[in-house]
Amino acid sequence: MSMQAPLLSPQDFVCPAIRLSGPVDQAMYLHFKDALAAAPSEGLVVIEIATLGGDPEIARMMGEDIRFHSELSPGRRLVFLGKTAVYSAGATFMGFFAKENRYLTRGTRVMIHERLITKDIHLQGPLTTCIAPLKAALNEIESSITIQNEGFSNLILGSDITLEEVLRRAPENWYLEANEAASLGLVAAVL
Repeated sequence: MSMQAPLLSPQDFVCPAIRLSGPVDQAMYLHFKDALAAAPSEGLVVIEIATLGGDPEIARMMGEDIRFHSELSPGRRLVFLGKTAVYSAGATFMGFFAKENRYLTRGTRVMIHERLITKDIHLQGPLTTCIAPLKAALNEIESSITIQNEGFSNLILGSDITLEEVLRRAPENWYLEANEAASLGLVAAVL
């Protein structure tokens, strides 16, 4: 859709084509893919989500499906509606929608945070063989930071939020109330 996409009204959200709730996981992805395939190929398609988070890679897969289908069917407007909680992986998913296609219900909270990792590194053997697992763990962390920051950049595109602000606030779990998210230009409107 172009940047001139019309602002939607509450009536446009009465019956979302796709309803997602719960953890962003493989089960949500499978439901999402089936619902997206069954959704109209023209006109408005509302995707409603309420989530406390989950797997960021599943959120990215869902987001890539949004990007792909938006390019494949330009006559279809895929719109995000966040309800109650759009935490973590939910915010990652939201970042794949153009700002003019993002809406929140009143009182919804968006939570942005850094990716998390839990990893034990076991070192055993000759010292020279201990370097590879350490480098592998560091490469994994650095790659994950790059992916995380790409998601942050997508999320804030067209808003008044800078990447520096996200990077400063995300380590402490940044919660934005719906009206604050709208005032910062993160979403088109609050319903």
